[in-house]
Amino acid sequence: MASIRFRSNKWQARVSRKGEQSLVKTFQSKEDAERWARSVEVEWDRGTYTNIHQAQKTTFGELIERYLREVTPLMRGAKADTIRLKAILRKPIAKVNTVALNSARIAKYRDERLQEVSAGTVIRELAYFSSIINHARREWGINIANPVLLVRKPPSPQGRSRILTPDEEVRLLCACEPKANRNIYTRPFVILALETAMRRGEILGLRWEQLDFIKRTAFLPLTKNGDARVVPLSTKAIETLQALPRSIDGRVLPINFAALETNFKRARERAGLSNLRIHDLRHTAATRLADKLPNILELSAVTGHKSLAMLKRYYHPNAELLAQKIA
Repeated sequence: MASIRFRSNKWQARVSRKGEQSLVKTFQSKEDAERWARSVEVEWDRGTYTNIHQAQKTTFGELIERYLREVTPLMRGAKADTIRLKAILRKPIAKVNTVALNSARIAKYRDERLQEVSAGTVIRELAYFSSIINHARREWGINIANPVLLVRKPPSPQGRSRILTPDEEVRLLCACEPKANRNIYTRPFVILALETAMRRGEILGLRWEQLDFIKRTAFLPLTKNGDARVVPLSTKAIETLQALPRSIDGRVLPINFAALETNFKRARERAGLSNLRIHDLRHTAATRLADKLPNILELSAVTGHKSLAMLKRYYHPNAELLAQKIA
């Protein structure tokens, strides 16, 4: 039932019902207060009322902060996700009230970010927005629409096809030598990436107990796609691993991502390969392995790709060699 009372030169309407949260709102006129109270009761009767009271008190930044506390730590990519979400917290959109977070504001954010970063980064950030809002709707009772669904995403960037040539590989490995590179783990990382096609995180997370030199394998208990994988090791990979010193923490390469990234950038500059990225090593490895493993199932078992579509993004065949095969 609704109650209307005059208080502090304004009309206050209170609507209460068993099983529902009491709602209070203040108006300048009694007629407006009665009209609002009736509309709430009608929507309660129909079951169509949406309580946006909590949403009105919450900014988008507060949603992000709660997501960082409660959800992100449970995700496998927690470290990278935390860095990206904290960067978004510094943007003006984080100060916007969730009720005012509409498609126009999201589209404006998209356009501004496209002037600063790549389309792939913007697509990832919009995906974060959508995940946070959906989680808030489902788990936290924040009754807001998801405006990201109404916003056009930028076209996905074309996949990279950068492959190291044999000469470039020699130059890169020379630039990674301990004499040229202060960190002794940069060169072993590059070799393992080229020999195994493992992802960066898989190599950095590798532990000595996961290696079996007799069977010539590396066991990865948890990979990006959620499955375990056994990676075969080439002779060069085994020789590289056996030459490494043993660290007390059990990791094969006790180096973090930031240090690896810094040392790799310096090495590629010394080698004159400014357009090379760490992930291009996986592309190169997959392409080389395809020549040794023409069976697509065997190749996907090594690289860890679940779908042919994703594997095709990493396999870049040489057109001249294909021409020779069909000649």
